[in-house]
Amino acid sequence: MMLHSVAAAGYDSKLDDPPREPALDRVERSIRPAVLQAITSIRDRYFESITLADLASEVFISRFHFSRMFADATGVTPGRFLTAVRLFEAKRLLLTTSLNVSDIVCSVGYSSVGTFTSRFSRAVGMTPTQYREPQVAELLVAISPTLQRIPPLRKLREAGRNCASLQPGPGVLSMQLDLPGSAPADTLVGLFADPVPQCGPVAFSGMAGMKSGELTLHGVPAGRWTAIAVAQHRTSADEPSLSIGYTTVQVSPFGRSAGRVALRVPAATDAPIAVTLASKQSPFTQRMLSAQRPHLHAA
Repeated sequence: MMLHSVAAAGYDSKLDDPPREPALDRVERSIRPAVLQAITSIRDRYFESITLADLASEVFISRFHFSRMFADATGVTPGRFLTAVRLFEAKRLLLTTSLNVSDIVCSVGYSSVGTFTSRFSRAVGMTPTQYREPQVAELLVAISPTLQRIPPLRKLREAGRNCASLQPGPGVLSMQLDLPGSAPADTLVGLFADPVPQCGPVAFSGMAGMKSGELTLHGVPAGRWTAIAVAQHRTSADEPSLSIGYTTVQVSPFGRSAGRVALRVPAATDAPIAVTLASKQSPFTQRMLSAQRPHLHAA
């Protein structure tokens, strides 16, 4: 099976196995170097026509065993990881360069501008041209080895929560956050329809100068969501560093739901994330909302 074909199908491809939460602690130490080597190859060669067979042969493992091992270590299949890297780089180039879309398409491993634009718009919820609007960069959350940032919480307050969720839900979610260290950090929690999100969250909340404790999200649509927490810390050198945490939460339409997540230093096995809180919901997220929306009956 061609890895680039899987990646081109998009993050909601039926060709990929269902994602699992990262489980590095359960992965045998002997196979971690193989996964890290494959991730390095993906990051270095994402613009090439990489195949699953290529990656597996580089680490001398069968394709079947390699795919399972990679998913155990990263939470996603190799194809979805490659898609995440390609879309991250496309977003970075759209926001930080004046390259035209056709040049960006070629530089991130796609061959057709029309196909890329269609898939980008479907995943992100806006066209590549719309992604260059100033508010997109101002409200960008990015986690990768080369780019790490969260927007100033002042900008989030100015934007309001409607920039992330078109239709607030009835749920309230109390998230217990376990932050590393004792220093306060600016913290942001978003709920997403996909474990490797490309568009904005269905709900989010943030707090400045937070230590480990509780953060409440209001107006949350009922359903099962991936919660991603990001905290920006200040080191002794006064340079920001980020920690991140993932978990799955179930939000009820009635009463208050609860979740907990432990934040940590970003790992090489984390797929890169670049989402703007200025984005609209993608068609994929809208389908998730429709599927998870409870049917209420009059008493």
